[in-house]
Amino acid sequence: MNDRESTALFNGLYPRYFEDESIRSLPEDIVFNEMILPLGKFDTSVYDRKLDSNISFGFYDGDINELRNAVGKVDADWTEYFDGGTRVYCGYVDGEIASFCIADDMGELCIDGKTYKIGGPGCVGTVPEYRNKGIALTMVKMVTQYLKEKGYDYSYIHYTAVAPWYEKLGYETIIKWNAKGIIR
Repeated sequence: MNDRESTALFNGLYPRYFEDESIRSLPEDIVFNEMILPLGKFDTSVYDRKLDSNISFGFYDGDINELRNAVGKVDADWTEYFDGGTRVYCGYVDGEIASFCIADDMGELCIDGKTYKIGGPGCVGTVPEYRNKGIALTMVKMVTQYLKEKGYDYSYIHYTAVAPWYEKLGYETIIKWNAKGIIR
């Protein structure tokens, strides 16, 4: 995807993004990334960490308050996005929520006459006591594979400051930005 297509994709997904006061008030020295992975190229073998047998994964179907409690341990501002109406995929340790993300359907976008189905993991987090065990990256790998199997063209990562982490799965930065806008 070239720079023009990347910018068109970003603006299509997030029109007038930099007019939002919460974005404009971010510290200017912090740079965020927009990342993409063409799902036709995605290969699950790119990341294959062995996990303990007490770790499992799946779409969340439990009590929304339990999920929101786990999310709040990572980022209290995210709890509003976990409202019971979104698809949430979780990593569990002995049945307890260890990691979570929204399996987001971002819709279809037409760029230069071609329509693309876009999805992606959002609000990816791991409860502090379960970090650095490979759970979240394995979870994101599984969500990415799920999107591929459901016919999405691209998996998109929005608003991240941990690009090297997602690069382990093959995601590539297509836009960098800060509070002032897109950085060329």
